[in-house]
Amino acid sequence: MANDWNLGEKERKGIAKEIEKAVLISVIIGNQSQEKANEYLDELEFLAQTAGAVTAKRFTQKLSHPESRYYVRKGKMLEIKEYIETHKDVTLAIFDDDLSGKQVSLLEEEFKIKILDRSNLILDIFADRAQTAQAKAQVELAQMQYMLPRLRGLWTHLERQRGGIGMRGPGETEIETDRRIIRDKISVLKKKLEKIDRQNANRRKQRGQLIRVSLVGYTNVGKSTLMNTLSKSDVFAENKLFATLDTTVRKVVFDTMPFLLSDTVGFIRKLPHHLVESFKSTLDEVRESDIILHVVDIAHPQYEDHIASVNKTLQSLEVLEKPTLYIFNKIDSYRKRNYDAFLEDEIKSEIEKELKENLENNLNNPGIFISALKKEGVPELREILSSMIRKEYEKRYPYQAKTW
Repeated sequence: MANDWNLGEKERKGIAKEIEKAVLISVIIGNQSQEKANEYLDELEFLAQTAGAVTAKRFTQKLSHPESRYYVRKGKMLEIKEYIETHKDVTLAIFDDDLSGKQVSLLEEEFKIKILDRSNLILDIFADRAQTAQAKAQVELAQMQYMLPRLRGLWTHLERQRGGIGMRGPGETEIETDRRIIRDKISVLKKKLEKIDRQNANRRKQRGQLIRVSLVGYTNVGKSTLMNTLSKSDVFAENKLFATLDTTVRKVVFDTMPFLLSDTVGFIRKLPHHLVESFKSTLDEVRESDIILHVVDIAHPQYEDHIASVNKTLQSLEVLEKPTLYIFNKIDSYRKRNYDAFLEDEIKSEIEKELKENLENNLNNPGIFISALKKEGVPELREILSSMIRKEYEKRYPYQAKTW
């Protein structure tokens, strides 16, 4: 199999992408409900759409654990195979969990089409979206770490990065050489990222003693749109997952009070561990921030799960104790989805007030409803944020006369 995993081998920009048709496959494990499995498949379908694929059909099977050979039982595998054979336009099968190299090899042999798992799909999107040297190195590192344990089943030969004569040990097999090449590449990428991290740390020092505010949240909740609204800048924003990979920092001034606002990569459920590890350095901006703005898509049916997923990552970064404001975005979409057309405005206000109070009590932090796209609630957000920033400056410089 050709090596399609390295970044930089082909230019992605400007090339027209062919839309592929895919089947999605999921195993409902143990006590997991059908509803929860459908939620994961909805997200997988959105990921596929972001990568440039259209979903032709979904397949699910309830099992106590995934099967070792085909991930699903043989009967279900044959059912999927029959569907693929009768629908020649299907060129891709995407599984909702990670597959082993052996499983990928066996499934490709049966289906005769490309096989991807959730991690592989996310890595492909990241590779497509990476713009800076840091993001590209982080994605490539994650790809190499993903490939290493799957090497035996996944391919028979890794394209040589250096000459074979003199490089192969006595009795060393081809796959052992391939593993060594990947390990060497991982080592090179780690050193490259360490150098970039040092450069970024120096940049952060040079920014002076300004208060730092970080936007965090699940992917596609509107962080970049909010960044553009607050900073009056032009950060790339799109209704797709992982539209932003690189951390963007802007200096913002409210009245005469300056601060730094950063937009970070979005989180997702079942995010591959090696991807989280690779992007830890990108999240240093969150670690060093003074205030966290946790953006939530209040219109999404699973917004509570999204909050839990993000907070789990924030806990691993040890930033949950930082001053946090929950920004419940897309309130306009929430109203469209949940309110009757004839519902009185007074009742709508009461419902939203009660919802906000419940959320604040459950999350032990203040919150605000806004629509970043329609600028609703943004003036109130600016006031709350100004107050939080002023308090942080007063803590940092208690005896210094303020000009703001």
